Amino acid sequence: MHRTSVVVVLLAIGALGLAHLEGSPSPAPNPPTDTARLKTFSGVGKEVPLLEAGKEVEIFRHEGTGCLTHMWFAMDERVRIRVYVDDEKAPSIDMAMDMGHGYAFGPPREPWSTTQMGHLGGVHNNYRIPFSKSVRVTVLPTTRVFDGVTGNKGWWIIRGTESLPVVIGGVTLPAGARLRLHRLEDYRAKPLEEFNLCDVKGAGALYQVALAAQGEKLSGDWRDQSYQEGCVRAYFDGSATATPLSSGLEDYFLSSGYFHHGRCYYTPTAGLTHLDREKNRFSAYRFHDEDPAFFQDGLRLTLRCGEELQGKVLHTPPPTTYTTYVWVYEW
Repeated sequence: MHRTSVVVVLLAIGALGLAHLEGSPSPAPNPPTDTARLKTFSGVGKEVPLLEAGKEVEIFRHEGTGCLTHMWFAMDERVRIRVYVDDEKAPSIDMAMDMGHGYAFGPPREPWSTTQMGHLGGVHNNYRIPFSKSVRVTVLPTTRVFDGVTGNKGWWIIRGTESLPVVIGGVTLPAGARLRLHRLEDYRAKPLEEFNLCDVKGAGALYQVALAAQGEKLSGDWRDQSYQEGCVRAYFDGSATATPLSSGLEDYFLSSGYFHHGRCYYTPTAGLTHLDREKNRFSAYRFHDEDPAFFQDGLRLTLRCGEELQGKVLHTPPPTTYTTYVWVYEW
């Protein structure tokens, strides 16, 4: 190619590049964090005798503005963990220790951990829980029967950083964003029933979904598991038209074939924390921190117990009991 032709081609490519940049400006980078204001705080409990059934006990409090970044607990698993943000009377986060860390039907058989949470003897999470005035954490035992290892004692680590922003999918959330937990517990759904997992007003971002499900048919036939055909649907911004988030329930947790591989798995995006085909039940989690689902005027998240395709019911979904935890950043 002649030198003149090469120059023409390069000029043309440059012109196309400029036209592209003019038509599609690059997104503005996240505003820099004022690192001079960052200050880490922490609190621990070691072998503290505090567990009494039905008695809520405060184990941590901090005044200021920032985020909780880490919580670790070693205590009876039938304890509820509650987080109160900015002097709220009712906790915006009220979780059972197991479902709050993505599992149900007893602890997983093997230790596991991901970027966000895990069970390694004690349970831990790295959820960023923002606050502007104060944050406090309590525990509430729900039974008088304690295990033989921890008895009525508790161990914990709670840590955070002042002035630390929350980032989801590369986007820094507004200063007023708050993490809230929406629970649905022991809900018995009829075959093909579509039911709400959460119905949130205003703007926000879906962060995590944890789910435990148990079908009522125990014959061992694979069709008895067909409640897993149910799709997860999002109704964004008041729309009556669903945005499908999966092609089936196990697909939402990044598996297929009703978890045909037959074993648990744990990844930063999704995991299967319990699978018992004989009892027709499973538990799993799904994060949306790197797969963001933003909304500006409301989010209604639903699940269907089984599914239809072109007017035909897919197999024979049984009535199924669900417990779901939906974590949402709201502002």
